[in-house]
Amino acid sequence: MMLCTRITLRYLRHWLLAALVLTPLAVAEVDLVWVDKSERLLYLMQGDTVVKQYDIALGGNPQGHKQQEGDQRTPEGRYTLDYKKEDSSFYRAMHVSYPNKLDTENAHQMGVSPGGFIMVHGQRNGLGWLAPLMQQFDWTDGCIALTNSDMDEFMSLVNTGTEIQIDW
Repeated sequence: MMLCTRITLRYLRHWLLAALVLTPLAVAEVDLVWVDKSERLLYLMQGDTVVKQYDIALGGNPQGHKQQEGDQRTPEGRYTLDYKKEDSSFYRAMHVSYPNKLDTENAHQMGVSPGGFIMVHGQRNGLGWLAPLMQQFDWTDGCIALTNSDMDEFMSLVNTGTEIQIDW
């Protein structure tokens, strides 16, 4: 009986500790991901409240809206994070719904491809240890890069279908 009580108390303590640590994050209902390109910051929002803030890296030519494939710009405007990708060339990823209809029409009028496959992602696979250095530079082709540990947290807090607002 004593052994059973001791085991039960041990599990109860572990469960309570996990509940205390995880509850603030688990309760957060992220309804918007807001990217401030000019400050290189990504915010997880619940209404008007910032739930979490991350430092980010962008494309090599970050100022301005993405116009075409290869311009190394991150799109600006409101999009949707429409699917998660676990088998990426980068450590985990979540797809941004760029290009939308207007982006496609504008690129068509310019006679160029709008590009696509814009993601929020971690570091290039196998190079996560370089994140402290890499996150000091804009190194993506137009994506939004986080450290791998930040990407783990991002993926656990942001659901598919969440809107993302990207501004300069």
